[in-house]
Amino acid sequence: MTFEEKKERVEGFRPIDDVFFEVLADDREVCQEILRTILEDKALIVEEVIVQRSVKNIYGRSVRLDALCVLGDGAKCNIEVQRAHSDDHLKRARYNAASIVTKNTEPGERFENVPRVIIVYISERDFLGYGWTIYHIDKVIRENGEPIDDGLQEVFVNTCIDDGTDIAGLMRCFMQQEVHDPRFPKLSSRVHYLKEQEGGVSAMCEIMEKYMEEAKAAGIKEGKEAGIKEGKAAGMREGKVAGIKEEKRQAICRMIKKGFDKQTVLDLGYTELEYEEARACGAASV
Repeated sequence: MTFEEKKERVEGFRPIDDVFFEVLADDREVCQEILRTILEDKALIVEEVIVQRSVKNIYGRSVRLDALCVLGDGAKCNIEVQRAHSDDHLKRARYNAASIVTKNTEPGERFENVPRVIIVYISERDFLGYGWTIYHIDKVIRENGEPIDDGLQEVFVNTCIDDGTDIAGLMRCFMQQEVHDPRFPKLSSRVHYLKEQEGGVSAMCEIMEKYMEEAKAAGIKEGKEAGIKEGKAAGMREGKVAGIKEEKRQAICRMIKKGFDKQTVLDLGYTELEYEEARACGAASV
């Protein structure tokens, strides 16, 4: 594949897309710029970033942490981008926070040493529905309204409410295929590198290939399971057909969720009808 062909494969991605954000966030200064803006702390320091492909090996496949940042004060901060509209976002954030605490606390350790955890959750929609760009969810005593600090900080940001702040400006960047905002030089430079320079484009294509293989493997597994169920109900022949169809649908759905465009999916050998059916099923489940 030529360099120009590779560029065409990645040109449609935006920072909000899962597969693109994984490579984008694998840069300490980019994460630092994002967190300084959202947390409104210009002195915040990011010491280390562990992206999803590494986190899977540490936390297991059931835990999704897009970019786990270790801050200068020892706090753990997870940045997550989420385009799905059907998930329980609040419980997902709580689950990930609990997983971080569990993994970073030794058995028998004093609870005063449990690490501080910050969840920064970036969603495409304003799922809380109050019309704010950013929400800080705090724990308070119900009887007197006094805040309680138990070491967990949750911040939810969305890309669809523009309140004119720098945070809203950053969220606009997350929805753009090209980013040129002088307020966010690290993010703008990183997006340009991943879209226009050979090293960045190649890194993107490698991650795309990895996700496509995972999508195919998961689709095959789910397709076989669906085929067995259908086979029991309607005969083995019909079951195999249903299994193959379900395998393809699941694989395409996973790629769509990761941000792959239609042409990329078609280039992998799927038909336009299969793509549209998978997209329709995905929309119906939202």
